[in-house]
Amino acid sequence: MNRKTFLKLTFIIFLCMVFLNCTNNIAFAQPEYPIPKVGINVDEAKTPREVFNSIQILFILTILSLAPSILIMMTSFTRIIVVLSFVRNGLGTQQMPPNQVLIGLALFLTFFIMAPVGTKINDNAIQPYLAGEINEEQALKKGMEPLREFMLKQTRNKDLKLFLSLDKQDAPEKLEDIPNRVLIPSFIISELKTAFQMGFLIFIPFIIIDMVVASTLMSMGMMMLPPAIISLPFKILLFVMVDGWNLVVKTLITGFR
Repeated sequence: MNRKTFLKLTFIIFLCMVFLNCTNNIAFAQPEYPIPKVGINVDEAKTPREVFNSIQILFILTILSLAPSILIMMTSFTRIIVVLSFVRNGLGTQQMPPNQVLIGLALFLTFFIMAPVGTKINDNAIQPYLAGEINEEQALKKGMEPLREFMLKQTRNKDLKLFLSLDKQDAPEKLEDIPNRVLIPSFIISELKTAFQMGFLIFIPFIIIDMVVASTLMSMGMMMLPPAIISLPFKILLFVMVDGWNLVVKTLITGFR
């Protein structure tokens, strides 16, 4: 090994040592803002109050995990997603639009429709509770009032009477006296009935196109050719020409106003 090669190797080793020393200093340097340590300890409860607090925390976590489903069933989402599914099935486009698109559209339409209700909940329940003006029970009661008003407006009396009779209760004098366990399922089946009525009206023009195409193919002797393949472009063309998405969305939104 000559002198030049030895000097080069020595210089490279020196640079590597300097680099490793710098990285060690960076790795073990104390951060300017220390990261908090998060941990979960499971200790033995010493008092009944501690047991109650633990059960209360588990109950709250369970409610939070079910909150999306609960809120979806108490808003306009049910009707919207069912109607949009009827539109896709009526067109016969299989998975177009895909489920992600339909669910996303249904969610944003739900946000648009429920915005006034959310504003009332924020003004009457959330902000006073955060300000310490009301307690948890009062905040929950005031937060449910706009939702109950929305659900009562969309619920049929027949469905309310059904669940009141199943709960063995007499019809209350005021709508405010109807319990939530009666109102929520009544609202859900009312929304399903309305969505299926809209779906029936959506299917009619598409069925007419299928019948015309099928009878035309039969008269031409093309019995082996599936009518759905021929009718699909005509159904899409009709839906685009009448601006179907605009009509469907407009009908859905105005149905809640």
